[in-house]
Amino acid sequence: MEKISEKTNALNWFEIPVTDTPRAKKFYETILDIRMETTEMMGMEITFFPFDTEGTSGKVSGALVKNDLMRPSMDGPVIYLNANPDIQAVIDRIEGAGGKVLMPRTEIGDNMGYMAFFVDSEGNRMALHADN
Repeated sequence: MEKISEKTNALNWFEIPVTDTPRAKKFYETILDIRMETTEMMGMEITFFPFDTEGTSGKVSGALVKNDLMRPSMDGPVIYLNANPDIQAVIDRIEGAGGKVLMPRTEIGDNMGYMAFFVDSEGNRMALHADN
């Protein structure tokens, strides 16, 4: 078995289940101050988070996905979205965009940055991480 490089990301893609694509798209565009594009693919509505088209950044990306296999949930794995450079600015937009803050900006410790938990417009438990 070939060993995975230690420089390889453990995560390379994520999907956040949604039931209302336009609502979820507006929520994430609002809180993260980004633009997202939606397309139909393999019988699903997929709304892409921004990503490096050159493939040189090594950063993970993902999408909002509406299909019959996944449903929004407060259970299961937690995805931490990048809230740099200011996690509090992102947190401050959550409730106005239709979400709910579950845990405010909290220091992780030992120069590991800050985190926060929230529920998105679809009912998914999500998290944020930032350096400050």
